[in-house]
Amino acid sequence: MQKGAARAADDPGTAFWWRAPLPQSYVSYLGRRLVQLLLTLQGLTAFSLITFGVLASKLRLARRVIRPLIVSELARTGLNLLPMVLFLSAILGLVVIGQTVSLLTSVGANKFLGTVMVTVVVRELGPLLAALLVLTRTGAANVIELGTARALGEVEGLEVLGIDPVHYLVVPRVIGMALGIFALTVYLILGALISGYLWAFLQDVPLLPGDYFRQLAEALRGLDFVLLVLKSGVFGVIIAVVTCFHGLAQPLRLEELSRVAIRAVAQSVIICMVLDALFLLVYLLA
Repeated sequence: MQKGAARAADDPGTAFWWRAPLPQSYVSYLGRRLVQLLLTLQGLTAFSLITFGVLASKLRLARRVIRPLIVSELARTGLNLLPMVLFLSAILGLVVIGQTVSLLTSVGANKFLGTVMVTVVVRELGPLLAALLVLTRTGAANVIELGTARALGEVEGLEVLGIDPVHYLVVPRVIGMALGIFALTVYLILGALISGYLWAFLQDVPLLPGDYFRQLAEALRGLDFVLLVLKSGVFGVIIAVVTCFHGLAQPLRLEELSRVAIRAVAQSVIICMVLDALFLLVYLLA
């Protein structure tokens, strides 16, 4: 053992790695990142509990004020992004479904078409693409808007007037984003499935529309519809909570908004991907 260690120490190719300890700067960097991660998780958890508490306790309070805000957020999250979603569904149908139909037809595996479409589009790509689109368009805007309101003292002004900022600013965004992402997911999936068959039809694939949609219906299960609603809704809640947290959690200067927005988007993507993996486990275990 000692001879092997001495031989490794004498070897110029391994001497550096054998003798050099981990630099103190790396240890400090990892430690700071770990502490920052724990503090962020703690803050997100506390902010989520506060938001859900306000949502449950003040759901029927000030309906005439909150309902228009929810409708406005739903329009901004869903209706305004509908043209982009339809464009993405056409591209998704061309890239994924049209090519998959052609490939399966060429190898004589048409019976697996419905399973592949449901697995790729309905379970995975549909909710994820809709959530990422809302995150990049509306989620980042949440951080900018709320961070600006906090920097200019508007949030404190609401508190002086006796208005709960979470109820007025966060709850409509949570509800609107959850409903908006669910609606966009449905449109994205339907558009992708229809446009995919159109692309396959243009390639002269010998597949009748009745056979195509029959395979899709046979591949779908009740669990797919339940988890589709849950996944899209949870994605919307996560994006709203994370972006609102970074906009309201601490006082910001206006020059810090872009950096905080990037951080909120990155954290939202990470959390959504982790939850998507958990939903995948549910599919596999069910």
